[in-house]
Amino acid sequence: METAFLVGTLFSAILLVVFLIMKIRLHAFISLIVACLYVGLITSMPLSKICASIEAGMGSTLGFLATVLGLGSILGKMLETSGGAERLARTLINAFGKRRANWAMMVVGLITGIPVFFQVGLVLLIPLIISVARATGLSIVAIGVPIGVSLQIVHCMLPPHPAAMAIAATLHADIGKVIILGLIVCIIAATVAGPIWTSFIKKYVKTDMASLSRTRKQTADADLPHFGITLFTVLLPMLIMVSKTLFDLSATENSQYTELVNFIGNPIVALLISAFFAYWSLGLNRGFSMRDLLKFTDQSFAPVAGILLVIGAGGAFNKVLIDSGLGIKLGDILTSLDMSPLLLAWVVAAVMRFSVGSATVAMMTAAGIVSPMLAQYPGLDPAIVALAVGSGAICFSHVTDSGFWIVKEYFNLTVEGALKSYTLATCIASVTAIIITTLLSKISF
Repeated sequence: METAFLVGTLFSAILLVVFLIMKIRLHAFISLIVACLYVGLITSMPLSKICASIEAGMGSTLGFLATVLGLGSILGKMLETSGGAERLARTLINAFGKRRANWAMMVVGLITGIPVFFQVGLVLLIPLIISVARATGLSIVAIGVPIGVSLQIVHCMLPPHPAAMAIAATLHADIGKVIILGLIVCIIAATVAGPIWTSFIKKYVKTDMASLSRTRKQTADADLPHFGITLFTVLLPMLIMVSKTLFDLSATENSQYTELVNFIGNPIVALLISAFFAYWSLGLNRGFSMRDLLKFTDQSFAPVAGILLVIGAGGAFNKVLIDSGLGIKLGDILTSLDMSPLLLAWVVAAVMRFSVGSATVAMMTAAGIVSPMLAQYPGLDPAIVALAVGSGAICFSHVTDSGFWIVKEYFNLTVEGALKSYTLATCIASVTAIIITTLLSKISF
C-alpha cells in the first residue's frame, strides 16, 4: 500500500466516525462498526474475513472486560446507594478546612472517580458541591471544577475504571503498573488543573449562587457509613492489583507463591473479592437485605451496557486495522518518520475527543492506531502508552461532551463560563498528564 493511500484510509475512517456520530447522530457503537466495514472494503479484505475480524475483535476485547466492568459497576452502585460518596466528601472537607475546600474536593473526585462513572459521580456529588460553596463562600467554579476535572482524569487514566481498564487490556499493559504510574500522573494533573487553575480563573467567570437549585435534604452523619471502611472498600481492588505487581517486581521467578498471587491479583478475582466485600461493608453491615443487594446489582448493570458495546466496537476497529494490514504498515511508516508513539497516541486521542466528545471512543480509536506500532518499540512499556492515550482523552471536554453540559447546567454557568473554567481545565490536565507521562517513560521501572 502506498503511503498516501494508507494515511488517507485511516483519516477518512476517523472522519467517517466523526461524521456519523456528530451529523447523522448514529450511536458510537454503530458508527465504529460501519468504520470497520469501510476499512475492510477499501483495503480489499475478503468479505468473509471482514466479519470474522469484527467478531474476533469484539470477542477478544470483551471476553475480559465484560466481567471486570460488571463487577466494577457493583462496587460503584454500592458506594452510591450507601451514602459512601457523601461520607468521603464530608470527612475530607472537615479535614482540609473550609478555606481549602477546593483541595478537598479534588481529593474527593480522585477517590470517588475510581468506582463510578464520570456523569454518575458528578451528579451524585452536585448537592454537596453546592452546599459547600454556600457554606464556605467560595466560587462554585473553585469548588466544582476541581472535582469535575478529577473525575474526568480518573475516568481516562486509572484502572479499574472501565475506559482505562479497556486501554490497558488492549495494549496488554500490566494493570498494576498502570495504576501505580497513573496515580502519580493523576494527582499532579488534578492539582494543576483543579485548585491551582481555578484559583486563577474564578475571578473571570461570573456565577450566580442565589439561583443555584436548592439541594436535597442532607443525610445525617449518623446515617452515613464510616469513613475508614468506605475508603478501604473503594481502594480494595486497586490495593489487590498493585500488591500483585509489587510482588512480581520483588519476588524470585520461581517463588512458590507466584501462581497464587497472580490468581488473586487478576482483575477479575480482585474485583470479585471487592464486590463481595462491598456487599458486606456498604450493604449488609448498613442494614440492607440480600433482596436490596440484588436490586442494586440489577440497577448497576444497565449503565455499563452501552459502554461495553462501544469498547467492543473499538476493539473490532483495532482488529480490522491489523488484519487488513493497514495498522502494521502504518506503524512502519510512522516508525520511519521517527514519530514518538506517545505523542501520536496523545494527539489522536485528543483530536477524537474534541471531535466526538466521547472519551471512551477517543481512547479506543487511539489504541487501535498505536498498538500495531508497539512491536517497533520493544523498550517502550505498554503501561506508559496506556497513560499517553488516557492523557489525550482528557482534553477538550466541550459542547460535544455530555459531561460539559452537566457542569454548565448544574453550576449555572454560561457556555462561555463553562468553556473558560471546565474546558480549559481539561486541556491543562491533558497537557500536564502527557508531560508527566513522557518524563516517566525516561525512567526504568
